[in-house]
Amino acid sequence: MKTITKLKLLTHGGALLPLLWLFWDYFNHQLTVNPIQAAMQRTGKTAIVLLMLTLACTPIYILFKYKPVLGLRRMLGLYTFFYASLHLTIYVGLDYGFNWESIFQNLYEKQYIYIGFAAFLILAILAITSFRWWMKKLGKNWKRLHRLVYLAGILVVLHYAWVKKGDLFALQGDIIGPLLFGILLIALLIVRLPVLRQSHR
Repeated sequence: MKTITKLKLLTHGGALLPLLWLFWDYFNHQLTVNPIQAAMQRTGKTAIVLLMLTLACTPIYILFKYKPVLGLRRMLGLYTFFYASLHLTIYVGLDYGFNWESIFQNLYEKQYIYIGFAAFLILAILAITSFRWWMKKLGKNWKRLHRLVYLAGILVVLHYAWVKKGDLFALQGDIIGPLLFGILLIALLIVRLPVLRQSHR
């Protein structure tokens, strides 16, 4: 029990560190010449990292039989949604000042926003239904619903790749970050395959 408590405290600290770092840089005027863009990029990237960590919990258990890590999935998932919410709020509130006309006009020019928003909606649904009441209410359908996290992972990586304006197929532009996240996502999904699960029993 002490190990789980320490692990959760460490997870809380690690998840909150990027936010504290962001505030520190803001108040010390270290958020580049475009602080809004920097804040939006950093919260978005933190959300991706936390989503990958959320998806990594089950593979870690499968490969290493370290059961305490399974208790971190909900916490990491909620932190993922928290940073995704910050990312969206900065875009809508700070970058566009809740000017919906400009935001909707921007949708025609930057279609990657659709993919990002679709991923956000999935994360919102998963966050809302992550509590025990919903688990009892939905029964077996709860697990089916929460498999949407895999789709969210795919959409997030696509959103990130599109924002970076790289071409993965032509191997041109800023593709290193999206490529690494894509490879990691594929690896985390492959470990979940029944064949690999059975081989590590």
